[in-house]
Amino acid sequence: MEEFLTAHFWLAVGQIIMIDILLGGDNAVVIALACRQLPPNLRIKGILWGTAGAIVLRVILIAFALTLLQIPYLKIVGAALLLWIGVKLLAPQDEDEHSNIQASDKLWAAVKTVIVADLVMSIDNVIAIAGAATGAGGQHQLPLVIFGLLVSIPIIIWGSQLVLKLMDRFPLIIAVGGMLLGWIAGTMAHSDPAVQGLIPQSGAWNYSMGAAGALFVFLIGALLKRRGQPEQ
Repeated sequence: MEEFLTAHFWLAVGQIIMIDILLGGDNAVVIALACRQLPPNLRIKGILWGTAGAIVLRVILIAFALTLLQIPYLKIVGAALLLWIGVKLLAPQDEDEHSNIQASDKLWAAVKTVIVADLVMSIDNVIAIAGAATGAGGQHQLPLVIFGLLVSIPIIIWGSQLVLKLMDRFPLIIAVGGMLLGWIAGTMAHSDPAVQGLIPQSGAWNYSMGAAGALFVFLIGALLKRRGQPEQ
């Protein structure tokens, strides 16, 4: 119980919530698209059941990821993926990821669409949240994940439009989010069992690798974003 009162626990909760807002904002779009043809009296049920199914599936995936991350070298692989996700967040692509989401006028068909689409689109989210949870340490990583998801899901569903407007108005939020993913990548790689005998496992090294990951994402993301801008 004492572990739930530590700064590490609440820092990880904050990281999970921010990750879900930044990487899970598409969930609201997926739900809206999948349920748009439902009769008005079934839309609330479609949203609630689809969201519940997506949450359960995501918890299972994260539990699986937490187990896999105990295998040597997999945290390094996960860290590399997180760096790529962070860079991609700062230099977003133009593709419309939602063009193939089909709406349905049947409740369970819409629920299935929400769950399947969330599964396909949540890999980056799962890796990032698993990394944040492992950074908290201790034996309560899965409860931490569940708590963070339960807090952030309502924010995503009912506050997604506000969050998107804030991101448009204050691009710094996206930059900070991308750097957070870089930080998690650095600290995740530092805690990989394969490097524990090669790199000192001190707090200073942990923070240094986190800072290096955040700086890497910021610099590469800014470079790619600048290259993608049309010349004046």
